[in-house]
Amino acid sequence: MLTPMTPARATELSNLLPAGAVRAPTAGDLEEPRGKWHGQAGCVALPGSVAQVAEVVRFAARHRIAVVPWSGGTGLVGGQVMPDGPAPILLSLQKMNRVRAVYPEENVLVAEAGSILADVQAAAANAGLLFPLSLASEGSCRIGGNLSANAGGVNVLRYGNARELCLGVEAVLPDGSVYHGARRLRKDNTGYDLRHLLIGAEGTLGVITAASLRLSPRPAHQGAALMVVSGPAAALSLLAVAQDISGGTVSAFELINGMGLRFLAEAGLPPRAPFAEPPEWMVLVDLGTSAAQNPATVLEQIFAAGAEKNLVSDGVIASNLAQRAAFWAIRETIPEANKRIGAVMSNDISLPLSCVPAFVEQAGRAIARIGDFRINAFGHLGDGNLHFNIFPPQGGQVADHANQVPALREVVNDLVAEMNGSFSAEHGVGRFKVADLERYGDPAKLAAMRAIKAALDPLGIMNPGAVLRAGIALDG
Repeated sequence: MLTPMTPARATELSNLLPAGAVRAPTAGDLEEPRGKWHGQAGCVALPGSVAQVAEVVRFAARHRIAVVPWSGGTGLVGGQVMPDGPAPILLSLQKMNRVRAVYPEENVLVAEAGSILADVQAAAANAGLLFPLSLASEGSCRIGGNLSANAGGVNVLRYGNARELCLGVEAVLPDGSVYHGARRLRKDNTGYDLRHLLIGAEGTLGVITAASLRLSPRPAHQGAALMVVSGPAAALSLLAVAQDISGGTVSAFELINGMGLRFLAEAGLPPRAPFAEPPEWMVLVDLGTSAAQNPATVLEQIFAAGAEKNLVSDGVIASNLAQRAAFWAIRETIPEANKRIGAVMSNDISLPLSCVPAFVEQAGRAIARIGDFRINAFGHLGDGNLHFNIFPPQGGQVADHANQVPALREVVNDLVAEMNGSFSAEHGVGRFKVADLERYGDPAKLAAMRAIKAALDPLGIMNPGAVLRAGIALDG
């Protein structure tokens, strides 16, 4: 049974760490970005080294106190807040924010877990290289959290998720031992790969303290275009055309719905699509090419081939990097518009690419049978990740539809499962989606996950209640 982190124990822990490494929690420590859940903590520990992280975890294990790792606090599924149970230690990695080394000849960078993603990107750029993980929260999210949630973002199509960008991790395990796995090896065939076990575990199997990250050459040229399509099916066909013509240099392929454009105007936000009338569907195509390729020329070829196949009806190609940034501003401001409008239900789902058009159509019909709603479906079409968000009718209030949320969730998640998709594409499970994992997760996978959790964390101190329900028996 877990015990609370009391003021007396906070004093005891502070005596084991440097001055200022233990403090009382603030309101900002105990909230997640959407304000849906509020956590608790007996103290905040701010270790400055892996040895100090190990000291905190050993202390927690001795006293059977829960440890909730805190990275940038930007997670959207409640993995960083623990609302119930004995007060935990909130373990912040913000002081462990050094880029330890860059190895340009190896295309590798080693960073501590508290390093802000934008700082890692800048360190790679200073070495003439690219760390391609790119998220809307990159100015505040941190590498440890990115890896713990296996973050995705806009460049997954070309470069992969956080998992594919990591060669190794250093971590403190639940007994306080240190796993020295932040090695720079491409090949290491020596048994179980703990890196992949810790990535995506959301702090439930240990605390990632550092990682060796895979870098890529920087594209010599970048370009983007907005192209109007008739719907998701045409967009999917256009993606295949773009990949073929570009030779695999498409970095991102974003599907944008007209509802999102209307939300921008309704919310009073500035980005506007450069078309006389906002299209019902369009795609943002982004390229990163070699010195031998002109991205504008490649995009013109994609548009011409798409028009010939009746896939595109209009388009605008960015004439410079500023216009490219303006195109991206449209896509990246849509989530803020969604927030201002207020969603009845937000969904971060992934589907086999060929199922996306059918899902959009069938889910829309099913939701209309439940009630009068607006749907903003947009996202990373190149990797099958759709943000399928449901809103009240114009002038309606979110609170008026609270009783319909269970039915909406069931309709969306059942259809996702039927199409062999995932109810969580890139945000993780956290605490918000534990019941969804229990309902839709593969039974063999869940049993293995519970067994792994019990083996590595027999005291149940690591982020209890995240991913797996706390207190579930192995055969539960």
